[in-house]
Amino acid sequence: MAEKSVATIEQKTVMFYDDELIAIRADDGQIYVSFRHLCDSLGVSRQSQMVKVRDHDVLSEGYKGGTIITPPSKSGRGGGRQQSSLLRVDLIPMWLTTISASRVKEEVREKIKRYQREAAKVLWEAFQDGRLTIDPSFEALLQTDSPAVQAYKTFQALTKLARHQILMEGRLDDHEQRLEQIESALGDTDRQIMPEQAMQISQGVKAVARELGKRTKRNEYGGVYGELYRRYGINSYKTLPASKFDDALNWLNDWLQSIIDDTAF
Repeated sequence: MAEKSVATIEQKTVMFYDDELIAIRADDGQIYVSFRHLCDSLGVSRQSQMVKVRDHDVLSEGYKGGTIITPPSKSGRGGGRQQSSLLRVDLIPMWLTTISASRVKEEVREKIKRYQREAAKVLWEAFQDGRLTIDPSFEALLQTDSPAVQAYKTFQALTKLARHQILMEGRLDDHEQRLEQIESALGDTDRQIMPEQAMQISQGVKAVARELGKRTKRNEYGGVYGELYRRYGINSYKTLPASKFDDALNWLNDWLQSIIDDTAF
């Protein structure tokens, strides 16, 4: 069965030690990596690994099809937009555990361990912090406390803080826009009553019609609605102008009280 497809929103080429991996951000918000590039980097059979992933209950859920852009070969052939099988980055460690160490070369075993420890994190960070490479010496240097390292860490913290602030401002702008729309609607004199208000008007009409009907022995609903429509120049109680709501409710209440000596509806 063919894997489900996702649309590529963003693509990045990530250098993982000496390997070049192609990762994408898809329209479902997830990060995926080209499965072909993973298999080729580790020197394992692409076809057998595809079959294994498709048959796995969990791995198959994050195994998708999609489009990536690849550069041409050194001879100038190929390249461009290509269909590719993709594996969600958080599933890479699980997939690697399915590869039998006895079936790979000794040097590949250490590489698999490195991929298990770091690949998913590096590929994910490529779309968060813009890091496109993993440099062991740089990672070690970050553990020191030199002025340059302190400045770098401060810059990273400020970048994350600024990103958070941008997101917060975006949410505030959205809330302010909604409030402006509500305030504009409330200030619109041509605005019609809300559904809850229309229900109150309808209940008022029915209360008056019931009391009239007790005395006339006729169905008075049409007559009361007709009086409401003529009084306010409308053809439906639902289209009553919001500015006339209180007046209409008071008018119905006064009408009802003139019929019976009881509390208002």
